[in-house]
Amino acid sequence: MSGPRLALAAALLCSCTSPVADANSWWSLAMNPIQRPEMYIIGAQPVCSQLPGLSPGQRKLCQLYQEHMVFIGEGARSAIKECQYQFRQRRWNCSTVDNTSVFGRVMKIGSRETAFTYAVSAAGVVNAISRACREGELSSCGCSRTARPKDLPRDWLWGGCGDNVEYGYRFAKEFVDAKEREKNYVRGSEEQARMLMNLQNNEAGRRAVYKLADVACKCHGVSGSCSLKTCWLQLADFRKVGDLLKEKYDSAAAMRISRKGKLELVNNRFNMPTQEDLVYVDPSPDYCLRNETTGSLGTQGRLCNKTSEGMDGCELMCCGRGYDQFKSVQVERCHCKFHWCCYVKCKKCTEIVDQYVCK
Repeated sequence: MSGPRLALAAALLCSCTSPVADANSWWSLAMNPIQRPEMYIIGAQPVCSQLPGLSPGQRKLCQLYQEHMVFIGEGARSAIKECQYQFRQRRWNCSTVDNTSVFGRVMKIGSRETAFTYAVSAAGVVNAISRACREGELSSCGCSRTARPKDLPRDWLWGGCGDNVEYGYRFAKEFVDAKEREKNYVRGSEEQARMLMNLQNNEAGRRAVYKLADVACKCHGVSGSCSLKTCWLQLADFRKVGDLLKEKYDSAAAMRISRKGKLELVNNRFNMPTQEDLVYVDPSPDYCLRNETTGSLGTQGRLCNKTSEGMDGCELMCCGRGYDQFKSVQVERCHCKFHWCCYVKCKKCTEIVDQYVCK
């Protein structure tokens, strides 16, 4: 974002200083289909007033950039999907619940899991907006204007239509951080600690996308001789972003709020986290049992791996409660053959397998 619109957006955000309840979240945009602005007839209720979960500052940004909302929803959906993939074999598996907070009460705890969720969600917005710019879906941005890399061979062309990660980063920072910036908590309070934690993890998520974006090139020449190359900036596959943030989750730093209103390490023997690292302020629940207060869904009924000693193993997944065995019928494609020309024909094979679920 740049120019008068960015200045107006900043002014609108700075005018919001009252705390906002955490019951709703912009993540709910992932759960509710968003119509494109051109689908609303003149005189109809504005799209921004119909979207749940937006803070006052985010709603005002929505009014300025209505066309962006579709892609924010797409970014949130990709983030939820990635979170569920990364934690598919953990007690907490990033389950969504049927309300506007998306992940439920468990997000009220400033845990490692919450840190990852904020980071991957911010990353999802950067990813979606950056691609929308490249594809010409947004009127306020276009292809990337990143400067030519210094190490690019001189005879290679720089100027293909790249993903606009610079714009995606800036817009995501304005939108996602708005909910935190408009809060005004007592210095040194637990509420301020959580706000600073959220901002840190949002930034780590955005930087993960920025860091993994790389140069992509296409060959030109007779019969693929590659005598000439055109190169551009391209986002990494979002799975790589999820993998990087999962590594950051595993090494997340435990923090506490100081009297001066700054986050500080609980254990000074470790190095201070950088802007690329995740932080948390509360210990994680064990997620073993269903708990309405903390929002834990528990692991009863979850599939587990009897032979694994990892977190997906029945001993750890079931928290020592034991597990039940049942037989399941699985149908898979098998005995596939290629037929000239040009299709593959397979048979269906049925197999009875043992599966295990936590008590």
